[in-house]
Amino acid sequence: MQEAKNGANLGFEEKLWQAADKLRNNMDAAEYKHVVLGLLFLKYISDAFEEKYEALKQDELADPEDRDEYLADNIFWVAPEARWTYIKENAKSPIIGQIIDNAMAAIEKDNQQLKGVLPKDYARPTLDKTRLGELIDILSFKVGDKESRSKDVLGRVYEYFLSKFASAEGKNGGEFYTPQSVVKLLVEMIEPFKGRIYDPCCGSGGMFVQSERFVEAHSGKIGDISIYGQESNPTTWRLCKMNLAIRGIDGNIGEYNADAFHNDLHKSLKADYILANPPFNISDWGGEKLTEDVRWNGYGIPPAGNANYAWILHMLWRLAPGGVAGFVLANGSMSTSTSSEAEIRKNLVEKDHVDCIVTLPGQLFYSTQIPVCLWFITKNKAAKGHRNRKGEILFIDARKMGYMADRTHRELSDEDIKKIADTYHAWRGEAGAGEYEDVKGFCKAAKLEEVREHEYILTPGRYVGIEEIEEDSEPFDEKMQRLTGELSEMFAKSRQLEDEIRRRLGAIGYEF
Repeated sequence: MQEAKNGANLGFEEKLWQAADKLRNNMDAAEYKHVVLGLLFLKYISDAFEEKYEALKQDELADPEDRDEYLADNIFWVAPEARWTYIKENAKSPIIGQIIDNAMAAIEKDNQQLKGVLPKDYARPTLDKTRLGELIDILSFKVGDKESRSKDVLGRVYEYFLSKFASAEGKNGGEFYTPQSVVKLLVEMIEPFKGRIYDPCCGSGGMFVQSERFVEAHSGKIGDISIYGQESNPTTWRLCKMNLAIRGIDGNIGEYNADAFHNDLHKSLKADYILANPPFNISDWGGEKLTEDVRWNGYGIPPAGNANYAWILHMLWRLAPGGVAGFVLANGSMSTSTSSEAEIRKNLVEKDHVDCIVTLPGQLFYSTQIPVCLWFITKNKAAKGHRNRKGEILFIDARKMGYMADRTHRELSDEDIKKIADTYHAWRGEAGAGEYEDVKGFCKAAKLEEVREHEYILTPGRYVGIEEIEEDSEPFDEKMQRLTGELSEMFAKSRQLEDEIRRRLGAIGYEF
């Protein structure tokens, strides 16, 4: 299998995706997503159940039909009619859609935490039952052994399919999926080892999954972090519930979908870490109903026509005194001149809440080609034993980083992520992170006086300068001869194209 630059092993997942996508035919990706991911979830909990069932059968003192045996290991109870063996046996049945719907209903009935979460519309006439049966065959790969489970094979497949559906949906894909390399960078920078992690717009739960991975990779204890979040889109909320359940992650994302601005499900929460990718530039967030909201006190009222700064202030409000938030925003947030946003940004800077700003390259997201930035804010820069960086903001310009994973999509490599995160940790003075130094064209620790001189605009390019270019040894006369020759070729090609356009327009009666 080919090893990707970000460390993900894609061979197995890619083969499965290609096979499953062939069966999509003319079905819309947004609709097919729920068909496939629902089946993957059903297979996952059935595999986990059947593995435990076989182990209990070998134990003379255990009863494989005792539900408490499964609850003790955080495994969902799966009734006989919902087990994958039964689903696979009936894959070619004309009523396979109804069999799957019944299985989903049985699982929800036996496991209250999944109530209202699973898709139950496989029997609909518009879903081709022959193709559904073929899809079941494709997904009937074996992951029952403990080695496969420890490597999180099904979890990886689920996440890979999420990313591919996000790509297929294009603009709408960003509503439920944040690219893995962006999530990994956020997590590596704020290092959520211990405490409460919160995401007010959690999509399909990628921030939570990566946080747990970080803890595991650094030999921490999963039980040392607790997860809180919410999601306003009902179908995305269900995707998140399934994603967390597949990973065995116990997170509180509410009993229903809800909007964090108008129905905050965690009113008393003060989070140690906030990770988020809010929807960009949302204009219909209902800001006109929240002009007196306590979250804006002392900063300014976010404009009703754009939710970006409302998200910033909501997350600042939810932070614990020593907490840190890292989140994705559109680049316009760093420099917008809208009076209300400029006032809020000024107050955030003057109150010393802005810790770090990172600009990223374009084409990282499936939902937009525009480049984005990462904000890191905190209530107390001297918290948690870090070097006191009061009155200072770290700016990192990472626009030239990343590599093209395919024709339209860019990813950050592990080396890129390490370089950015290491720079941030060194600046914060963390143990073992090395000494921080400004690097022209890449990073700059700017004093608040300098930020004031730039009228509180937070675009890193204004501060880091232009990277020094190594002296070119090509003689000036030779370089000019070469460049003018190249320019001459371009002009000639341009004239050819103009003549061709004129000819084609003339052929259909539009001469000029």
